[in-house]
Amino acid sequence: MANIIVVGAQWGDEGKGKIVDLLTNDADVVARFQGGPNAGHTVVINNEKFILHLIPSGILHRDKICIIGNGVVVDPAELIAEMDGLRQRGISVDKNLFLSKNAHLIMPYHKAIDRESEKAKGKKSIGTTGRGIGPTYVDKMSRAGIRVADLIEPDTFREKLVSNLTGVNYILKNLYKADGFDADAIFHEYMGYTERLLPFIEDTAVFLNRLIDDRKKVLFEGAQGTLLDIDHGTYPYVTSSNAIAGGACTGLGIGPTRIDGVIGVMKAYTTRVGSGPFPTELKEGLGLSLREKGGEYGATTGRPRRCGWLDVVSVKHSVMINGLTGIAMTKLDVLDGLDKIRVCVAYSYKGKRIETMPIELKIMEQCEPIYEELNGWNESTIGIKDFASLPQKAKDYIKFIEGLLGVGIDIISTGQKREETIILKNPFREYKR
Repeated sequence: MANIIVVGAQWGDEGKGKIVDLLTNDADVVARFQGGPNAGHTVVINNEKFILHLIPSGILHRDKICIIGNGVVVDPAELIAEMDGLRQRGISVDKNLFLSKNAHLIMPYHKAIDRESEKAKGKKSIGTTGRGIGPTYVDKMSRAGIRVADLIEPDTFREKLVSNLTGVNYILKNLYKADGFDADAIFHEYMGYTERLLPFIEDTAVFLNRLIDDRKKVLFEGAQGTLLDIDHGTYPYVTSSNAIAGGACTGLGIGPTRIDGVIGVMKAYTTRVGSGPFPTELKEGLGLSLREKGGEYGATTGRPRRCGWLDVVSVKHSVMINGLTGIAMTKLDVLDGLDKIRVCVAYSYKGKRIETMPIELKIMEQCEPIYEELNGWNESTIGIKDFASLPQKAKDYIKFIEGLLGVGIDIISTGQKREETIILKNPFREYKR
């Protein structure tokens, strides 16, 4: 028995959706603990692609309980659309999905502020998805947020809405020269969502802890990646929540003593969406080739991802911050056919070797990668399901990375499909309570 967290070990888009889907076979519960509809988890089952934004990837398994925790910010329109879309494809979304009363709601004005703020920053924009995630977390921290529980109390909902719009409309009209919002229109829109969502609303902290008490196995699902964490990422080019393992505790209301292991998901190379430092980025040639071969376009926005060699310095930061007990490496097959493969083992800053990720943005922006070069492999790894069948040079690459990180690479993805995976250790079978 085990309760396992899955987090991204890079700048997001590492393939967490596939790993969560894979591990869900051995779990009873899948619980999402942070982020919002700015995250997109892609899962391919029998050549059919599913892209999930708010609902945990475990929903694709009929007999699993799925929880959207209090740390997630929820756009009710997008959640309902996602539920309806899954139903149309034959996926059950009824008695198996639960939404936290404490989760905060993304409001129409949050999305407007997000868009207008990014436009105003010009070249200094963060590169957000414009889905209102940041402004929703701002309201949450300033104690002006509107929660899922408020949908059940219309008078409370209206009171908070009217109060918020006083300031919001002033900012939109006077600072951004944009249109404001009508309280009555938003009120009626969101009360309409209440009827659809009411059967799913639950005190999920109490519910989840009872499930753990009943010795159910829980898979905690994160979004984005460690290097986008609000506290431990490349600030300010980060997301607005704690995407690290510790976020599972605050984002779901469970204690750290209830967690048995943490799996970090990393690609065999590195990608990043939006602005921010990226020491190993390859802007031309091979970088563009990796993008096309790896299908490196955002599942949520379609934005092209920046691509580069594997940056072990940043992944070691993730190992430390999350206390990783294992690693899942994805997209090994994208490196097939390369004569030489580089791995960033340290940074150089003004002639000085740095082996830990700098906190200071200006230093990080000026860091140059120090590479070690390995021989590539000319054989295909696509669809290989056992480690022994991998080309020897692919095995050497994996073992080299393990040695640098000090953590075992327990799962290796060799393609998009669920079955195109090598499982050396299954965390649910390794950890026992």
